[in-house]
Amino acid sequence: MSATFKTLDELDLKGKRVLLRADLNVPVADGKVTDATRIERLVPTIRELARHDAKVVLLSHFGRPKGKVDHEFSLEQVVPAIVEALGKPVGFIATDWNDLTNAQKGIDTGPAGGIFVIENTRFHPGEESNDPELAKRMASLGDVFVNDAFSAAHRAHASTEGLAHLLPAAAGLAMQAELEALEAGLGKPKRPVLAVVGGAKVSSKIDLLENLVAKVDALVIGGGMANTFLHAQGRSVGKSLAEKDLADTARRIMDKAAKSGCAIILPIDAVVAWHFKADSPTRLYGVDAIDPDGMILDVGPSSIERIQGAIDDAHTVVWNGPLGAFEMNPFDAGTVAVAKYVAKRTHDGKLVSVAGGGDTVSALAHAGVKDDFTYVSTAGGAFLEWMEGKPLPGVQALKK
Repeated sequence: MSATFKTLDELDLKGKRVLLRADLNVPVADGKVTDATRIERLVPTIRELARHDAKVVLLSHFGRPKGKVDHEFSLEQVVPAIVEALGKPVGFIATDWNDLTNAQKGIDTGPAGGIFVIENTRFHPGEESNDPELAKRMASLGDVFVNDAFSAAHRAHASTEGLAHLLPAAAGLAMQAELEALEAGLGKPKRPVLAVVGGAKVSSKIDLLENLVAKVDALVIGGGMANTFLHAQGRSVGKSLAEKDLADTARRIMDKAAKSGCAIILPIDAVVAWHFKADSPTRLYGVDAIDPDGMILDVGPSSIERIQGAIDDAHTVVWNGPLGAFEMNPFDAGTVAVAKYVAKRTHDGKLVSVAGGGDTVSALAHAGVKDDFTYVSTAGGAFLEWMEGKPLPGVQALKK
């Protein structure tokens, strides 16, 4: 498949200073990185750049320092995790984004193939406002720009979008893999395409649902948001989480789906409890007869079977959001069963499966299948905006 964006093999990297936009905004506790997944995904790009004797300069935001220097958000604390992932030394350059003399000197005197981390880009207010002057100062540190931070691509910031217009620019290997997976998921997918969308609230996913019903062949709606749709159909959902004021929105989405030929798959039975806590007593109800005092906390076995039937009919599955309160036993059963089924069909070569979003990644890890989907995005907001059909500034800037 020919890429619509520029890739590493289109850049002259030999001996160059490469500004690599990474996403080092990783969880840290007591000064140590607790989940290095995003760092590990950068390793192939860093190694490829270093192989060309390029000096690799990592740029990233970290936390929300609000445009000021705040040592709580220094990227220095992330450097040991990068060293561990790469197995080679990594230099840290404390940077004043108003005067880059120190940074310039550190990069110039560093060895060919050397790797450096520069201080948090958000220590300057111009990062988030995409200040052209800050972007120019950043560009002065390098010869080439590589963006390997898809998770920050929905932000038009100086280090994600501004820089890409000032230097020869391309996607890194992780960004390339992500964009190719997303293209296979919704861009030019193998049909039929099934989308699975769950989570608590319709209000946070209206744009997503509106976009999907026009693009996919079938849409499974689960989690708390399914209750809103059941309510919109005139069913009683008891004391379940439901945004009853969005009933008209749900009906509009169902009408649009019908006109687009997209089948909406809602739960037909549900696991109901009377307390929102783990290991609460439960009963199974059909969705036409939910106990008025009960809460729907998971899809039931008939719903799981119906979803698995839809998966059997699909060639592509795109997933965002759990089907129940998966953080608590036994309300993880539906999400786990469906995740394992998608993983099996993927393993058997019957399915291309793309998933993303924070809760989704946690749910797939909980089900033990995070590595068994075709692609699992750790991008969060960028993945959601891509699913909503919105252009991502950091990707648009790399277009050919």
